[in-house]
Amino acid sequence: MSHKAAKIGLTSVVLVLAFGGLLYSTLSEGTEYYKHVDEVMASPQQWEGKKLQVHGYAKDVRQKRGTLEYRFNVENNGKVIQAYYTGIAPDTFKNDSEVVVRGTLLPDGTFHVVPDGVMAKCPSKYTPKPGASTTGTE
Repeated sequence: MSHKAAKIGLTSVVLVLAFGGLLYSTLSEGTEYYKHVDEVMASPQQWEGKKLQVHGYAKDVRQKRGTLEYRFNVENNGKVIQAYYTGIAPDTFKNDSEVVVRGTLLPDGTFHVVPDGVMAKCPSKYTPKPGASTTGTE
């Protein structure tokens, strides 16, 4: 093997290892799991401490008077997670709204929602009214 081929081979190995290490460290920090409440509650110990996005329906939404602290349940298929959130909530966040919350499941079974971690959906706002055209043309 020539000296030039050895240099090229060694450079290639170093570049591949550096790129692989960078890719691994980037992906490991940003990994979030998207799960429904019933999937998480089937084995909650498996999800403790991991970054999650949990999908369900908001129930029993309560705001502590004079603060931005919320306590609510996220429910799906009969399973419930009690969640805590501090921050500005979307206008569409209310009882029975479909929500996705981002945060971490704590060992006591509650869910700590990160700042700006509440995404509330409002399906009635985006679905066409009965008899309305769905193609955009009349």
